[in-house]
Amino acid sequence: MHRQRVIGGLILLGAILIAAALILLRSEPEEKAPAEQIPLVQAEPVEIRSGNLMISGAGTVRAREELTLAAEVAGKLVYVNPALREGQLIARGETLFRIDTSDYRNAVQTAQADVASQGVSVMQAREEVALAKAELARFQQRGASAGNAYASVDSSDYAAQILPPDVLVQKAQSSPQQSGQSISSNGLATREPQLKSAQAGLRRAQAKLADAQTALKRTVVHAPFSGVVKAEQIALGSFVQPGQSLGTIVGTADYEAVIPLSEKEAALIPQLFQAGTGSRIEASVYSDYGGTRYRWSAYVDRVNRLLNPQTRTIDLFLRIPNPLRGGSPAANQDDNGKAATAAGAPPLFVGSFVDAEITGRAMKEYAVLPLAALKAGNKIWLVRDNKLHIVAVEILQRTDKTALISTSGLGDKPLVITGNLKIATEGLRVRVAKSSLDAATSESAISKAKAPAKATAAK
Repeated sequence: MHRQRVIGGLILLGAILIAAALILLRSEPEEKAPAEQIPLVQAEPVEIRSGNLMISGAGTVRAREELTLAAEVAGKLVYVNPALREGQLIARGETLFRIDTSDYRNAVQTAQADVASQGVSVMQAREEVALAKAELARFQQRGASAGNAYASVDSSDYAAQILPPDVLVQKAQSSPQQSGQSISSNGLATREPQLKSAQAGLRRAQAKLADAQTALKRTVVHAPFSGVVKAEQIALGSFVQPGQSLGTIVGTADYEAVIPLSEKEAALIPQLFQAGTGSRIEASVYSDYGGTRYRWSAYVDRVNRLLNPQTRTIDLFLRIPNPLRGGSPAANQDDNGKAATAAGAPPLFVGSFVDAEITGRAMKEYAVLPLAALKAGNKIWLVRDNKLHIVAVEILQRTDKTALISTSGLGDKPLVITGNLKIATEGLRVRVAKSSLDAATSESAISKAKAPAKATAAK
């Protein structure tokens, strides 16, 4: 028992001695500075452009000409164009519908008969005027030769119907010394008022004939311009009344798009309020169809000189010629990498929502900034020498995806941060993700490779 205690004590003492030796012989740990936490950011180069600003906007396409079809005369429809159906194309001058002409042809014949009858009345009145003037001339000759013209008048003479012979004789007896006196006559003696009345009747009959002929022409209605039938309420055999609406046609020669712009955006377009007076401001409208974006040429037709009371914006009216010819593809390739062609291009639809680009003022240079890179207070974060720099910029225009800014303060080959940081301070060291730089480099190479091809195509 005593021996076991001695052995245990020796083991314990040996363990203590070994532990003490390890503590005394241990090496001091190497001191290391704490690793610096440098945030990783997504960044891309800022695109610098020169030339005219392209002011972006969006609006709705509407018809520039819209006609409501209506009958001008009453009657039964005896013909309706089969193409007069909603959505169908109508060519200019094409007959739309016809109304029964029986009553209107009869009215023309009746008016023609009245004109002929009144013509005879005018001829008769002219002859009577000629006879009356000749008789009055003979009467004056008799008076001049006999010395007393009134004595030669008898009751069967035509002049006696104007002035009774007994009155004339009394005047002659009371003044026997008068001889060779001039004899005056009133308008009725020459029957000129009767001629004017007959001529007025002829003009009235001719006016009624013109009305009848016009009504006959109005039984046939032609399309005043080429268009698309927007609505129709017409059926063969139905009876229509003057002014009754029978349908609506939308003109297809030109459409227009209403683009609202802020006052600041409108100020970037030179000579905006002189649009339509000789100077043309070019523009383009874009619409998507089947996953492909198409473009139509346009220009500023006019500008509303009154602010929109709801949005406080200035409305621009873009005129779009030949909207049914189909737009040209806005990009060289579609999403599948296949070359896009205009063979299957759709027409521009009335009521569609379109994006617009309007030619603005010319600038030496400006920058196109992704909207994600714009921070509060119109500031951006630039990367220079792997350090963050906060720069305030002037916004020329802001859209849903990009912002046009001035290049003041951007420096040479600016690199802008598009992501967010919890804490952003001036001079903060950052690391730019390699993927974003590689993507920017590849996009730049692709654009440079495409540039000669575009220039060749342009030539």
